[in-house]
Amino acid sequence: MPTRTTPRITSLHTFCALLIAAIVARPLITMALDAAVLRTAATVFVAVCVQALPFLVFGVIVSGAIAAFVTPAVLRRLLPARPSIAVPAAGVAGLVLPGCECASVPVARRLIGQGVPDAAALAFLLAAPAVNPVVLVATAVAFPGEPAMVAARFLGSLATACAMGWLWQRVGRAEWIAERARRPAATPLGAGRWAVLAETARHDLVAAGGFLVMGGLAAATLSVLVPIGWQAGLADRWVLAVLLMAALAVVLALCSEADAFVAASLSMLPLLPRLVFLVVGPAVDVKLVALQAGTFGRAFALRFAPATLAVAVLCAVAAGLLVLGPR
Repeated sequence: MPTRTTPRITSLHTFCALLIAAIVARPLITMALDAAVLRTAATVFVAVCVQALPFLVFGVIVSGAIAAFVTPAVLRRLLPARPSIAVPAAGVAGLVLPGCECASVPVARRLIGQGVPDAAALAFLLAAPAVNPVVLVATAVAFPGEPAMVAARFLGSLATACAMGWLWQRVGRAEWIAERARRPAATPLGAGRWAVLAETARHDLVAAGGFLVMGGLAAATLSVLVPIGWQAGLADRWVLAVLLMAALAVVLALCSEADAFVAASLSMLPLLPRLVFLVVGPAVDVKLVALQAGTFGRAFALRFAPATLAVAVLCAVAAGLLVLGPR
């Protein structure tokens, strides 16, 4: 007698249910938002999400394709044998092997398991979500009148990845990375490449979409609740603005394909603090720290995350002063 299986409610079903509920409740939502402040906030929120969504979708599709068709063994064969040269090579590989922050952690773990030097794998972990073409094009679209922001973001992010790779090569210890991360990762059986692509893209889209909504809400809230006097004060105190934007990047944990639109919406701030936001976000945030602790161990995360934050802020400020100037 065949057994009956209980229907499984997935994130797609939940999303569809919320969408239908929003359509049905549209008159009530419209009445509730019938205020000047709420209309302004809603406009900012919708603008951020609508502008970022195409890049987010394209980014997760590319990430899924990398997971399905490009194995870490390919990158391992392409990297130079010397760790000092492999670090910048792994950083530049982020241009042709892009991936979101969440996907770069398991890829780096697979690289370490296949014998790639730790420093090179960690450089790739930081570079892949930050210097890939999808992120750079999204930044250019988000800042149409500031093409130098693209160059500054690329320079600051690549410098962060290489600096952390060389720093780990010099002072890092093998025992700081959990032994389980050095075992060759098992390859799942029975799943075709197209199935892997679809599942990876679906998972990343659902996860990153939630963070995009949070970022849009944060940008909308800041646009209407932060007084003009505070905004002018931050513009005059760029050190404080840099520190606040670095902290905001860590807390919001946005996807790198969408964070440029959130940064662009914070037009009350100078370009330099917003550049720090864009460089720090893909390098270290709350979700990345959790992923790194679960993958490489707590001893690794407790050392790597604070060092990455400090290096990312310094590299972003240096790139900003070099490319953008003091503005």
